[in-house]
Amino acid sequence: MNEEASFEIKKRHVLLLAYQSLGIVYGDLSISPLYVYQSAFSGSLHHRLHQDEEIVFGVLSLIFWSLTVFPLLKHAVIMLSTDDNGEGGTLALYSLLRRHTKFSLLPNHQAADEELQAYYRPGYVTRYSSFRRFLEKNKKFRTCLLLIVLFASCMLIGEGVFTPALSVLSSFQGLKAHNKSLNHGVVVSIVCIVLVGLFALQHRGTHKVSFMFAPIVSTWLFSIGALGVYNIIKWNPGVYRALSPHYIYKFFKLTRNVGWRSIGGLLLCITGAEAMFVNLGHFSPASIRVAFSFFVYPCLVLQYMGQAAFLSKNFSVVSSSFYSSVPDPFFWPIFVLAILAAIIASQAVISATFSIVKQCQAIGCFPRVKVVHTSRWIQGQVYIPEINWLLMILSLAVTLGFQDTTLIGNAYGLASMCVALVNTWLLSLVIIFVWYKNILFALLPVLFFTPIELIYLSSSFVKVSRGGWAQLVFAMIFMLVMYIWHYGSRRKYLFEVQNKVPMKWILALGPNLGIVRVPGISLIYTELVSGVPSIFTHFLTNLPAIHQIVVFVCIKTVPIPHVSDIERYLVGRIGPKSYRMYRCIIRYGYKDIDKYVDDFEDNLVMSIAEFIRMEAEGIGSSDTMVDGCMALVKTSAKFGTRLVTSDNNSECRGSSSSHRESSKGGKSPTLHSLHNKYEVEEAPRFSQRHTRFQLPGGETLEDELKEELIELLEAKEAGVAYIVGHSYIKARKHASKLKRFVINGVYSFLRKNSRSPAVILHIPHISLIEVGVVYYL
Repeated sequence: MNEEASFEIKKRHVLLLAYQSLGIVYGDLSISPLYVYQSAFSGSLHHRLHQDEEIVFGVLSLIFWSLTVFPLLKHAVIMLSTDDNGEGGTLALYSLLRRHTKFSLLPNHQAADEELQAYYRPGYVTRYSSFRRFLEKNKKFRTCLLLIVLFASCMLIGEGVFTPALSVLSSFQGLKAHNKSLNHGVVVSIVCIVLVGLFALQHRGTHKVSFMFAPIVSTWLFSIGALGVYNIIKWNPGVYRALSPHYIYKFFKLTRNVGWRSIGGLLLCITGAEAMFVNLGHFSPASIRVAFSFFVYPCLVLQYMGQAAFLSKNFSVVSSSFYSSVPDPFFWPIFVLAILAAIIASQAVISATFSIVKQCQAIGCFPRVKVVHTSRWIQGQVYIPEINWLLMILSLAVTLGFQDTTLIGNAYGLASMCVALVNTWLLSLVIIFVWYKNILFALLPVLFFTPIELIYLSSSFVKVSRGGWAQLVFAMIFMLVMYIWHYGSRRKYLFEVQNKVPMKWILALGPNLGIVRVPGISLIYTELVSGVPSIFTHFLTNLPAIHQIVVFVCIKTVPIPHVSDIERYLVGRIGPKSYRMYRCIIRYGYKDIDKYVDDFEDNLVMSIAEFIRMEAEGIGSSDTMVDGCMALVKTSAKFGTRLVTSDNNSECRGSSSSHRESSKGGKSPTLHSLHNKYEVEEAPRFSQRHTRFQLPGGETLEDELKEELIELLEAKEAGVAYIVGHSYIKARKHASKLKRFVINGVYSFLRKNSRSPAVILHIPHISLIEVGVVYYL
């Protein structure tokens, strides 16, 4: 294939992704014209002294340059270049920093993690500086950085509350604009019904109807762009002059303090711009740039110009400027499109909220919740029941409590600008510690964007008493929950590290560990990446036996978006071979969906068998990555064992007949006939596939290797038991009152009311063994 044909294919692929991104990325940004002018002219700016053409043109100039500076320059040009292996967002930037520095507060880093293909970019060389060493040793800085990231994440979660309320309520305002006598309470009631339906359908996912999102949003954008052109021609063709920044100067000169206060409403024109960076994982940077630059941006600019042209001649209808500017024959089509676009925008923000919560849980900053993967084909599309119903209740409370798009917009704008400010500072840290650029170069985005963002943010804080307080309250509550959970989990982990079982004690017990070894495999779950957890001694002292194979399993999240399947399992041995004790670390990225449910036991046994084979043959660094006693195991059928599958029609029938023959003895004829009758009636109901292991044929194995592999396979056939610690967390008696309140009160309450580890790990209840243990932190 020549270069010209290859370029043509890539161009088509980019255009296709650009079209698909319209329904996911730009839903929130595209519905802003419904409420921007109404919010901007609320308050003192609505006074008669400010009802002239120059003020309207000044507002339009501010909107135009806000769209140009933030979505176009900052996000489309700069932020899309700072992706984390194709993923974007605040948490992606934080993970990028954690990966290249030691800013993490949880000491579970391993040298083997750095050998992952996606860990460093090609040609990366670690460089240290005195400034970096100072920040890495400064625990207060690392804690502060985590709190700032959590605060921004909580603001984004808050958008999952305010976006549905604001967008749906704004779209239904057209009913009042069309029918002045319509009661506002009726509109609010309809909005509440729509919100309940929206959240109630979240469990089905969006993959079944997502193919309609792009056509609807593209039609909506084209319609409002055409409407803008119509209003420009009809009302004020000279509105193009407002694109000059000179009108911004004239606006503040005429309005002064009143104009500064109105900026909090103006910034709603750029809310949703962060979705361009957050949804980067689903699309390519080129596709998002193309879609915004050549379609979304022109349509929005034309619409805002058209509304300004209309308002310059009809300022009295500023409270419903969008719907009032729609010609009567086109009112109902535009109204229907507005409702559909608002629902799509809400759906996109709710789905993004689920993704953010899932990422926070992956890095240990959110209580355990149920995460459901709603699409088999779309990676990363998740649904969290607990968060969904919480968002619905809060969104209904906001709608019923405020019943005003201006008040809701004040809270929404505050959240958007806080996230923008945090991302700017994280971008500078990435430039310094990941790109290794000069500090002066890293300060350029801070010096350019931060003053503008601070002006917008200061105007938003003025409106805290008029709705903004709700967003701050939600964000602070969520952040408090996140940090307390992270604090308690980190202290628990450090306690387990400090109280690891000494290997001398285990070696003194001998190969039988001082108790009876019975057939089977024990999977002991632990958060430790090295050493034996204290729960193991608790198990040995309270139970008379343990299985012949013991595996310490650690499910670990590494600071990269995705871990490939061939790099997932890290296996090692604990103690001498005769002890038959292994460690298996299963690594996932913060965007990965847990896939160890269906074939977990089979994959685990294959990994251990391959590790035994690799260990015996002394395979070099091409297939292993050594981290102490740990090695990367690339599961493959050619090593150790192979899977042989058979259905009930062959082996299962044979096993049933042999079972019947062996059970004839000792039974009366009556019992035997009843038993056969039961089997005949019940057996056809079950049609399962059974998996068994066998050693590869035609190969000569050493006796010691063969013996260990056979013992592993026999243990797998005997059964697998899952041992999980059921921990109780308490503060020490001499701890401070604050620590006792945090640990004994809040953290314990969160642990009791979150999903149990067995549920999160999808452990079969019939094979579960829980060992109670008390941690005094």
